[in-house]
Formats: sequence, C-alpha cells, structure tokens
Amino acid sequence: MNWQQWRTLCLRDIRLAMRRPGETLHVLFFFIMTVTLFPLASSPSATTLQAIGPGVLWVCAVLACLLLLGELLESDWRDGALEALLFMPLNLPLALSAKIVARWLCGALPLVIVSPLLGLQLELPASVLPMLAGTLALGTLALLFIGAPGAALILGTRNGGMLLGLLILPLFLPVLIFGALAVAGAQAGRSVEAELSILLALTLLTVFFSPLATAACLRLACE
Repeated sequence: MNWQQWRTLCLRDIRLAMRRPGETLHVLFFFIMTVTLFPLASSPSATTLQAIGPGVLWVCAVLACLLLLGELLESDWRDGALEALLFMPLNLPLALSAKIVARWLCGALPLVIVSPLLGLQLELPASVLPMLAGTLALGTLALLFIGAPGAALILGTRNGGMLLGLLILPLFLPVLIFGALAVAGAQAGRSVEAELSILLALTLLTVFFSPLATAACLRLACE
C-alpha cells in the first residue's frame, strides 16, 4: 500500500463523515456540554476553576474519544466494507491507520479547536491555552489509536459500548495523567518537558503498534 492509496482511503472516510455530520457533531456537543456543566456544579471561584480546569478538560476529552471509538468501525462493519477490506490487496494495518486518522480529523480535531474557548471558561490563563490545545491534539490521537484494537474486538457484540469502556479506559490513564500534568505544570509556570516527552513517546508508540494490533483483532472478529 503506497501513500496515494492511504490518502485516498483517508479522504474517503472524511467524505463519508461529512455526509453524516451527526455522528461526529454529537461528540463535540457532548464535550462542550460536559465541560460547561462543571463550573455550574462546583464553586464559581476563579481559583477553584483554575485548579480543576486541566483535569476537567482532559477527562471530558477522554470520554468524548470513547464515544468516537464506539463508532470507529461500526458503520463499515454493518455494510460489509470491513470484510471487503480484508480481501483487498492492501496493507491492512496501514489501511486501518488511515481510518483512525480520518476519525481523528473529523471527530477529535474539533474538540482541540474549541478547547481554548472552554479553557477560558474555566479561567485558565491565556498563556496556557496553546499548551492545552497541543497536548489535547497529541493525546486524542494517541487515545484513538490505543482504543482502536478494542473497537475492532467488540464488533458484532451486544452492549459493545460498555464492554469497550471496560477494555480500554485503564489503557487511557497514562495519556490522561501526563496530558493533564503538562497543562497544570504550564499553568504553574514550571518546566513540562518531561511530561511532553512522555506524551509524545506514547503517541508515537501507539501510532506505530496500534494498527498491527487492530488488524489482528479485526481478523479475529471477522472469523
């Protein structure tokens, strides 16, 4: 599979997502609404909101990614496109990586774009907002790649969403911890080079290894 085929498959999934905007817009609305509800349920004090802001945004992003993963392969599974993909002369892991990247561009990137506005709502300093958007961009990409094998494994099962959460939420914890620590550290004015390095390393490892695991899980699910 060459770069042109990878790009074509990625653009195909983006076009399909644009034809069904409800599948991704509801994730964006979920992210906005859950972040907005936290100030209403806690103290309106700026100090309190600044203290909980990084954790709130990251937890909501993790839950939003869980929703995206629940629909990552489901529509292609229902219409038989995934089974056809297994028999096409393509590199299956690379083809799956194109689908994951397309899902990130359509579903997770909008979360990253609106995150600075939500950060202001949580009284985060303007100087921290680029760090927030950058870590969420890396982190959400890593989360989708981490969860992709689980999404392939639950295809065709009943109560798949609940099972997916049980399978992959523990695996999300390192990304959640280091992403939130990087934002909180930038807010406190200290160096966050270690947190960013670990987050970048996690993202690169998942981007490399996850398509292989997802392909293996998909073959298992289609047997």
